[in-house]
Amino acid sequence: MPGLSAELVQQLYRTPPDRFVAARDAAVAEARRAGDPTTARQLAGLRRPTVAAWLVNLLAIRRPELVADLVQLADALRAAQRELRGPRLRELSAQRRAVVGALVAEVRKLAAAEPDAPPASRLPLAEVEATLNAAFSDVEVAEQVRAGRLLRAASYAGFGEVPRPQLRLVTGDDDKREQERPARRPAAQRGRPEAAPRTDRAAERAEQAAQRAARAERARQRRAMVRELAKAQADQERAEAELTEAAGQEREGVAVLDGLEAELAELERRRAVAEQDLSRAKLARRAAERAVTVARRRAGEVEAAVEALAAEEGNADAGGGAAD
Repeated sequence: MPGLSAELVQQLYRTPPDRFVAARDAAVAEARRAGDPTTARQLAGLRRPTVAAWLVNLLAIRRPELVADLVQLADALRAAQRELRGPRLRELSAQRRAVVGALVAEVRKLAAAEPDAPPASRLPLAEVEATLNAAFSDVEVAEQVRAGRLLRAASYAGFGEVPRPQLRLVTGDDDKREQERPARRPAAQRGRPEAAPRTDRAAERAEQAAQRAARAERARQRRAMVRELAKAQADQERAEAELTEAAGQEREGVAVLDGLEAELAELERRRAVAEQDLSRAKLARRAAERAVTVARRRAGEVEAAVEALAAEEGNADAGGGAAD
């Protein structure tokens, strides 16, 4: 074995978790037999993933193009948040929800095609969805998802890692103070007499007006960005609440289904016992019927014998009377 290959690692990480340790140990033994202790040591260091992490790894290995699209969209979302582009951020957020939903559906299909996968009712799809959402906020999680070597599910804590800019709420009083504050005279004019050519004063007033307009525009943009940020945060909180509620409903549904499956298993067991009892009763009835038939036949034979004996005795009595 020339070394730990990516193909071998992928083969191990697309193996269901309940067979991962056995497959890894077999690969370690094979590497040792081939005289490659380095590869054996590296293989022994691989850890078994959880079921949710295995499903995400299966998605990355089987459908890498879909995971690449997710990572690309995550980069675009982080860039939009850094630049506080509200419309673009809302558009990308809608795409994120659609992409994550499609990927979870694809995970369900891939798991159904795996012979040793857990049943559909036991798939931790809520953890898979949370991990995919976490890839939008955490670059490290996104890289682990892309590599297909995730060991455990990640939780979604909102997308965007970069520090938020220092913003303050600008009111109308700020604009008024900005407009009433006298403009600072250019350095070239400080020290000159107050009297200045009319053309210079006109240019200075025009420059001050332009500065006030620029400040007012910046204040307006700040207010707009603050509103966009507040709306984006509200959307994020609402989406997280919906995710939490949906995950809770899924867990409740799984619990109800598990209970029904347990009840169904108990009913199947009781049915099997009842069928066995019924079979034994049928056999006993048939045996009793045969015994009744034999007994009836024997009773008929005995009855016929008794009647024949009685007839003989009658005939004997009749013959004796005639002799007298």
